[in-house]
Amino acid sequence: MGRTVTLFTGQWADLEFDIMCQKAREMGYEGLEIACWGNHLNPARAAQDDAYVQYILDTLKKYDLKCEAIGAHIIGQCVGDGPDVRINNFAPKEYWNKPEEIRKWAAQEMKYCAIAAKRIGAKVVTGFTGSPIWKYIYSFPQTTEEMVEEGFDEIVRLWTPILDVFKENGIKFALEVHPGEIAFDYYTTQKILLKFSDREEFGLNFDPSHLIWQGIKPHIFLNDFIHRVYHVHMKDAAVTLDGKASLLGSHIDFGDLRRGWNFRSLGHGDVNFEEIIRVLNRYDYQGPLSVEWEDSGMEREYGGAQAAEFVKKVDFAPSNVKFDDAIKS
Repeated sequence: MGRTVTLFTGQWADLEFDIMCQKAREMGYEGLEIACWGNHLNPARAAQDDAYVQYILDTLKKYDLKCEAIGAHIIGQCVGDGPDVRINNFAPKEYWNKPEEIRKWAAQEMKYCAIAAKRIGAKVVTGFTGSPIWKYIYSFPQTTEEMVEEGFDEIVRLWTPILDVFKENGIKFALEVHPGEIAFDYYTTQKILLKFSDREEFGLNFDPSHLIWQGIKPHIFLNDFIHRVYHVHMKDAAVTLDGKASLLGSHIDFGDLRRGWNFRSLGHGDVNFEEIIRVLNRYDYQGPLSVEWEDSGMEREYGGAQAAEFVKKVDFAPSNVKFDDAIKS
């Protein structure tokens, strides 16, 4: 099958980039979706420093790895979120507790991401937008339609200058539909895509793990939004409601078996990946299948290697014949 199996390095960003590339190749990956944090890709530097870009390209070549996407999730989160002390964790220390300074920094960094992606030969920047209205999720105290509309419009206002730079550089931005983002389910995705209907550079990073526990069938979501799907994450989750656990998580950390759902290594959860592959085949998606490995109950290198093998096994080419064409005299 022609689709490249890649590894998103976001959960591995504690490793030096050379070591990351070496381990990815050893685990069976053909490419990386490089995270723009930790020890991996510095977008500002990649946008301006030729020697640094050459180092990234040479290291990928050394291990025979491709890079078709970079991930800027934590940077994008800082663009659209309202003031939140937790955002300090994603920003340089000099901006901590200065939400407007963090936002300005993040907006510029996202512009650098578009330039950096072009310079290293990637086509897509995956990431988050943040959301000024995520705190309204339960609609109590009462949330008006006007408040929701204003939140979506604020994301459009904040992201339009960023998307202008993406357009200038021929790079797509792929929002990962995810709790905490302006689009977190089917109808919020529909709404933000309508807001950005004239911006082809704004699309989606499809990740079924964030849909399955919400009760959304991932392959239906994928089929309906495939025209704006620019990148695909392969990631699993398991729903384990037992009469006590809640889908809202009970403020219990990921991995705790008391939770009503948890991320799982590929093939150990509830996502039906065959249905996803069939939709991708129907619409001739030829981008990478990028493993985002998250499983607090499994050793990551064992899980990472097993996940690469799983994707190669579950992916298959569409048929070029009708199965009953040969049934004739």
